[in-house]
Amino acid sequence: MEYSNLFVCLMGMGTVFLGLACLVVLLRIMGRLCCRKGTTTNPPQTSVSETSLPPEKKAELLAAITAAVAENLHTDTSAIRIVSIKRV
Repeated sequence: MEYSNLFVCLMGMGTVFLGLACLVVLLRIMGRLCCRKGTTTNPPQTSVSETSLPPEKKAELLAAITAAVAENLHTDTSAIRIVSIKRV
């Protein structure tokens, strides 16, 4: 039995579409399962020791570190509490 070119083309595109739809559904299910387990209510903390800087420089350094951490975590600076700072 010989199949027409249109039939083969539509079957190929249908198979690809169905496969991609299955991938989307599976990824959404996995995303919901992973996000449910990974949520935390506590703000992230950094636990490092104290540096020896003047008080005005400490405030600037703390603001810069807080902004960098907040940008990296895609969150607001009010959700982050830095306990102490240590030069590495």
